[in-house]
Amino acid sequence: MANTGIPIVDFEKYGLHVTDAGSVHCEVLKDTARGICDAFSSVGFVYLINHGIEQSKINGMFQTSKDFFSQPMEVKKSCARNKSIGNHGWVGLEVEKLNPDRQAGDLKESFNFTPSEEGSWPSDIFRSTFFSFFSECRQLTMRVLDVLSIGLKLEDKNFLSECHSLIGRKGCPTTLRSLYYPPLSECAKPGQVRCGEHSDYGTVTLLFQDGIGGLEVMNTDDVYVPAQPVPGAVLVNIGDLMQRWTADKLRATKHRVMIPEAELKKRQSRQSLAFFVHPNDEVIVKCLDGSDKYEPISSIDYLNYRFSVTY
Repeated sequence: MANTGIPIVDFEKYGLHVTDAGSVHCEVLKDTARGICDAFSSVGFVYLINHGIEQSKINGMFQTSKDFFSQPMEVKKSCARNKSIGNHGWVGLEVEKLNPDRQAGDLKESFNFTPSEEGSWPSDIFRSTFFSFFSECRQLTMRVLDVLSIGLKLEDKNFLSECHSLIGRKGCPTTLRSLYYPPLSECAKPGQVRCGEHSDYGTVTLLFQDGIGGLEVMNTDDVYVPAQPVPGAVLVNIGDLMQRWTADKLRATKHRVMIPEAELKKRQSRQSLAFFVHPNDEVIVKCLDGSDKYEPISSIDYLNYRFSVTY
């Protein structure tokens, strides 16, 4: 277990290095599934090690993204997100406010990408790097969902992965997002943070952090604690739709990125890569235990609602 109270689970038995996933029997994955579900039902987060995405590919995404965010404003604006037609593109400082109760926007930039949406790109290398990394994240996501189905004791191990079958295609809003938190040269506005307190919208999120740290996760005592980067691990967490789907058995935990207190860290930039996973648009999320604790809702209707209060 990491020193934050977030468990570490070894994904070696089903990571991307396992070339024939179909040959892996459910019995082999039961311990892995139990560890992941235990983490998601308590803190809502888990560090996965031996997940199979090569570190060189993660490093390449970080570097390509940083090169873009370091470009002049005119270059970034040419790739800006047009929310009236989709989610693709660059989002500037203070445009988002993930905690609507905070008066000021978040001190971060981002670039959103899903393969089914058209949009502008700053370069061919940037585009190809995003496409390649999206594919890696999609493959890992499908395996995480299979193991999660086992942990939830669903009759069909493929149930969750089938509900996400359109990832990367039209009809599924799953998004790869590169996030950049620039150095802070001036005083922040009252109550302003790098990323406001929130839970994610979808089913699961894969998060890759740089070595700077700064992410805080609410623990089981409702206290925010640091979620320090674990070398070689991907941090996976539950989103709101999965909490609804499991009638609160799994927990969509609030998290945030605050402004560092130390002056040295204020002058450092920070990066992360988030793969926000959503079911296919038309999937109706209904409590799996039949309790009707939450009203059934389509994946796309819930996402549109959350976007409406974020921007």
